Amino acid sequence: MKKVKIGIPKALLYYKYQVMWRSFFEELGLEVVVSPNTNKAILDLGTNSSIDESCTSAKIYMGHVEWLIGKCDYIFVPRIVSYEGGDITCTKFHGIYDIVRATFPAAKFLHYNVDYAEGHTQEKAYSKLGKELGAKPAAVKLAYENALNALKNYEKGLESRQEALVCAESLKVLVVAHPYNIYDKLIGEPIVKALEELNVGVLYADIPDTIDMCKQSKTLSDSMYWRYNKELVGAIGHYKDDIDGIIFMATFPCGPDSLAIELLMRKLKEIPMTTLIVDSNFGEAGIQTRIESFIDIIEAKKKEAAHAV
Repeated sequence: MKKVKIGIPKALLYYKYQVMWRSFFEELGLEVVVSPNTNKAILDLGTNSSIDESCTSAKIYMGHVEWLIGKCDYIFVPRIVSYEGGDITCTKFHGIYDIVRATFPAAKFLHYNVDYAEGHTQEKAYSKLGKELGAKPAAVKLAYENALNALKNYEKGLESRQEALVCAESLKVLVVAHPYNIYDKLIGEPIVKALEELNVGVLYADIPDTIDMCKQSKTLSDSMYWRYNKELVGAIGHYKDDIDGIIFMATFPCGPDSLAIELLMRKLKEIPMTTLIVDSNFGEAGIQTRIESFIDIIEAKKKEAAHAV
């Protein structure tokens, strides 16, 4: 019997939940098809099917959705509105499922809805998703538990590797960016590559335990509104004594990121910082030059501090 193919766009929350999603679907005997790394063609697809006001990250997502059409039976588009404790997400995560359905009416989509404020927990969302796929409740429950454990183990591995890097002697820079931006092949990889070519240790703000980081974010802001920004802000507090600089990376025109970056630039004066805002017309050469200049500033400050002792 031919396996049902579930397409997953390699954008937005894919970079946060990819291990869990893949595990859940494969546990239920389904085949997973993931769209390829972002390239200019996919970005152009997304730009052409999006309104101008959409952020570059959302445009990239639309391009990945369109790429999957005709290559799978269903395209998985989750909706995550709020988490425990009242933390909410950016409105693009609220509306993305409705947007893709309206934009591509001939395609078939699967989704789950996580909205703790309305009683829609993650476990309930997966239960409903499994039922929609025709799986038995016991199989769905087991698949969910295994998928959740797979994600936790994956995240622990990332944390362990990053903590080892914290102890290294190299210059260290914390990249404060959503995973769907910094891990994206087209817009994030050039930043990481430029840092590594300068022998800089790259720390990622999305890796530490998300619940702990949300709590820690209150040391820098007790009024931060968006869940994913809270996680990144908390990581700054977590690593601030172990790093030599911070790079804020966001896509244009992201409102939550713009506000969060402005707040942090005002509050954090003792750590060298710079901001990289990426849009659909970005150029790698410009990014390379800015990063080189930033690292020169960090090294000059370290030499100055050493001479002052």
